[in-house]
Amino acid sequence: MPVTPDMLDLPAKPGVYMFRTDKQRVLYVGKATVLSQRVRSYFAKNPDRVMIPELVENSDEIEFIVTNTPREALILERQLIRQHRPKYNSRLKDDKSYPYLALTREEFPKILYTRHPPKKSWKWGPFPNAGAAKQVVQLLRRHFGIRDCNELLPQGCLSMHIGLCAGPCIEAGDYAQRVNNVRRILNGDAGDLVEELAKEMDTLSKAQHYEDAAMIRDMIKAVRNVTSQQVISSTVYRDCDAIGIGVKGDLAAIVVLHADDGVIKGQESWPLVYGGDEGDSIASFIVEHYSDRRPPRMLLTPIPISDTIQGWLDERRGSKVEVRVPNRGDLVTLTNLARQNASMQVERMSNKASGSLEQRAADDGAAILGMESLDHIVCFDMAQLLGDSRVGASVCLRNGRPSKKEYRTYTIKGDALDDLRMMEEVVERWIKRVEDWPDLLLIDGGQTHLDIIKRLLDKHGIQDRMELASLAKREETVHRDGKEDIVLDRRGRVLVHARDEAHRFVNKFHRKSRAKKRLADPLESVSGLGAKKLQALLRHFGGRQGIAQASVGDLKTVPGIGPSLAQRIYDSIH
Repeated sequence: MPVTPDMLDLPAKPGVYMFRTDKQRVLYVGKATVLSQRVRSYFAKNPDRVMIPELVENSDEIEFIVTNTPREALILERQLIRQHRPKYNSRLKDDKSYPYLALTREEFPKILYTRHPPKKSWKWGPFPNAGAAKQVVQLLRRHFGIRDCNELLPQGCLSMHIGLCAGPCIEAGDYAQRVNNVRRILNGDAGDLVEELAKEMDTLSKAQHYEDAAMIRDMIKAVRNVTSQQVISSTVYRDCDAIGIGVKGDLAAIVVLHADDGVIKGQESWPLVYGGDEGDSIASFIVEHYSDRRPPRMLLTPIPISDTIQGWLDERRGSKVEVRVPNRGDLVTLTNLARQNASMQVERMSNKASGSLEQRAADDGAAILGMESLDHIVCFDMAQLLGDSRVGASVCLRNGRPSKKEYRTYTIKGDALDDLRMMEEVVERWIKRVEDWPDLLLIDGGQTHLDIIKRLLDKHGIQDRMELASLAKREETVHRDGKEDIVLDRRGRVLVHARDEAHRFVNKFHRKSRAKKRLADPLESVSGLGAKKLQALLRHFGGRQGIAQASVGDLKTVPGIGPSLAQRIYDSIH
């Protein structure tokens, strides 16, 4: 059965996603900064690529692997594409790969920048930033004199004579220590080198050698860039399985991440009924999982296993299985990644099984509007005070829950003084920046608000990207173009919640904006001049400029402004 939007219970985290058939064939691999947003875009009414409807039609499920950063997702995407060679990854199906840095295992190791590192070598990568990797090679050669020549020459080479090689072909000296230092740096321990480079940069800067200082600055950046990229890949990932478990109530999910050749190869996940003992669940899973497959060389588990299970694994493999509960280093990274993905899977299972209250509210809202889903709502509201501090705001609900990182505030830039024109300006600014179209664009207002935003969507040719509705506070009535109005009951609580949240958020922003202005507005500090009297002054003189031009006598003509208050107002301005 083709995958549908209601199957898209994906986390708002970075990672990779895979469209699969029911026979587990991978059709497409992609990366995402926010998985839930990116995958949902494949179900837009007007997809940006021709192949997308065909891909969705031919896919039966969507699998995901959460990573710690978008950069890790980029690397993992590359690895999975090379492994599965998906039909729809036409742009990425070639045999190119990201580069590695390598040190050969010979008497005097040499450093390599290569896409195909020798098997018997120390290697680091892959690196998505090839330029930074090249810079680091140059940096390590200059600072540590690591050779890059193909053969040792008894008379030395040009690199040695210009100071780029320590010349182990002439005299070994401390070359072995130099190599060890380079290995430390590439393993992520670059602190000493960065500190040394920083001192050199400061010295050059003080001497006003700014171009040289800038070069050192770029080198520091390159070292930090490269050493920060080695998370998803590691030299210790050799035929290694990492087991992670996630638990929620009586539901549990177990994830196995398989790594080999220094990189993560893929992920498998299984649901199970949780009996209350994590150790028993892990042990039962291990026996079941490896009963029909050979155990790996290394197995990472969240808790220790019994000697009985250990002996059984050794027997199944025909050699020793190294079972570890890691507490530091790259193995911890892999274990944490397995655990994180297991937690995501069990949350996904829980939502599908019973659904959260918020998700149920979103489903009820979709039903009352006659929509397939209502998992992504964006709602706008405006606020002002007599034309002053004109602001707008939008809130976002995903699966019925506020997604506060997607909340936005707007300060009105144009001369619009009414809510309608303010709303039009703010929504148009939003349209120009939005990347993930919502299921519903909701406006706090009535039919008039709906009409003006409808014309705006038509103007930009995006009227089919999302549903549009306005929600009037009176009787909680929903207005939609060309459809009958709906008076909401409890099933529409997600819409009311979105409207009320937008109202709360924009008023909070409005208060902050006014507070900032009060700091610079002398009128706000005048004793006896409250909000009502200030409003009366603004109406009478047409704004603050009119007040500033008024005399004490003029000020006294305003109802509620006596002689002493008029004098204080005049003195505060002048």
